[in-house]
Amino acid sequence: MNIEFDLQVACDTGKIPEAESIARWLQACEPVMTKEAELSIRIVDEAESADLNARYRHKDYPTNVLSFPADLPVDLALPLLGDLVLCAPVIDREAREQGKSSDAHWAHMLVHGTLHLLGYDHINDEEAEVMEALETRLLQALNFPPPYETETETGPVH
Repeated sequence: MNIEFDLQVACDTGKIPEAESIARWLQACEPVMTKEAELSIRIVDEAESADLNARYRHKDYPTNVLSFPADLPVDLALPLLGDLVLCAPVIDREAREQGKSSDAHWAHMLVHGTLHLLGYDHINDEEAEVMEALETRLLQALNFPPPYETETETGPVH
């Protein structure tokens, strides 16, 4: 399998990983993929994240990652997974608050968002257990610590 991505950087705040790191972190999702995949990644500031979060999730605050799965007709055989929007300042702040390295949290948010594009979710406890176990396995394969062991009292931020 292979994941290709288009990277758009639309902010100048936060520590934004190199494209090579992003590619490596996305490749960690290959074990759960069934076909080649393409996605777009847009890295934004808090204002754009808050706008998108309000428009699509009706939540009035910036968030770490938003996933927009491609909604293609069944008979259209394109490898498009969808779009990820990551908020650099939120991801950096969460990494500090959770005592994680910036790279570990960026990798987690990229894996987390990609799993959403692949159909995984955490709406109920059972789905959350499955998704979090998979995230942990994929991130440990990248030599990052388990993502949910270092969180603060606020719990996982999705």
